[in-house]
Amino acid sequence: MAIKIEKKIVGYSLVDQDNDTNLKNEPAEIVQLGEPLGRPDQITGSTYKVKTPVTEHALYITINDIVMNEGTPQEHRRPFEIFVNSKNMEHFQWIVALTRVMSAVFRKGGDITFLVEELESVFDPNGGYYKKGGKYIPSLVAELGQVVEQHLKNIGMLKSTIPDEHQEKLIQEKRKEYLEKNSQGLDESGFPKDAQLCHKCSTKAAIMMDGCLTCLSCGESKCG
Repeated sequence: MAIKIEKKIVGYSLVDQDNDTNLKNEPAEIVQLGEPLGRPDQITGSTYKVKTPVTEHALYITINDIVMNEGTPQEHRRPFEIFVNSKNMEHFQWIVALTRVMSAVFRKGGDITFLVEELESVFDPNGGYYKKGGKYIPSLVAELGQVVEQHLKNIGMLKSTIPDEHQEKLIQEKRKEYLEKNSQGLDESGFPKDAQLCHKCSTKAAIMMDGCLTCLSCGESKCG
């Protein structure tokens, strides 16, 4: 706020910023919580090949990591940047924009696992597709999110969600029981042809047996 001074200055006094109402209305000073991570000269990562029915050519997703607190008990890896390469140029523009934003989030530090849920919740208005193994993918963006999720599990930032001993035993028992009654009922993914989509792992592997819907992929069961 500008104030025009029309008289000579004959004195001055210090103003308490906490008690002055005019200063309280001024924009607050922006405080940087943390500086973005600097890129080292050498960096390592992993490249994932993704082939989908909605793209003519495969996508090659590269996620490079940086080592934090190297040489200490707190040493760990975290993603630093992500690139997507493909011969298919149809999605080039938005893929470049998305990966640049994601790389900026990676370098900013803090918790980045929220990106997985955000990406996997994107649905294609034209419908998703099934991958080999019966897993449903709602969109190409969600496919990217699943690659990021797998990478975060590989470097230890996310816990693996494989079935525990009890679930694995239940899966084997249900699979054996189903095969005894339906020897020709499996499709190319290894799950029953009439299986439903599991809402937990998004795999078409849930079957109704003994009045209970049970997934033969992750072990999810409505009967507990």
